[in-house]
Amino acid sequence: MAITLVNPPGLPQIDAYRQVSIATGSKLVFIAGQVAWDADGVTVGVGDLAAQVEQCYLNVGTALAGVGASFDDVAKLTIHVVGWTPDKMPQLMEGISRAAAKLGVTPVPPGTLLGVAALDVPEHLVEVEATAIID
Repeated sequence: MAITLVNPPGLPQIDAYRQVSIATGSKLVFIAGQVAWDADGVTVGVGDLAAQVEQCYLNVGTALAGVGASFDDVAKLTIHVVGWTPDKMPQLMEGISRAAAKLGVTPVPPGTLLGVAALDVPEHLVEVEATAIID
């Protein structure tokens, strides 16, 4: 495995993700921001943040698998949420948990959560991009 995830002493110990990833692989993989489209380009979960988060993570998983990688190889995630407010955190975490259960992983690499005004189409509420390292 090319990634080691750690929470160094002196930084907050956050359960949802790790503060630092150490990469030792030889290839960088950049996954474009994934929205809640299914394989046919149909939006999943219109109006449902948890369902869209789940689909975004499943799409990231599919993209990773397509290049011989998995969430174990992800060094960093960036999550863009339309109209982010802290009261949306339970829905975000529910979507991540549902995707993790389907993928059989616990995606906890360092991450950045950004509130944005809009995404590519009005019905998309979230977009998730990933950077991975593989050998």
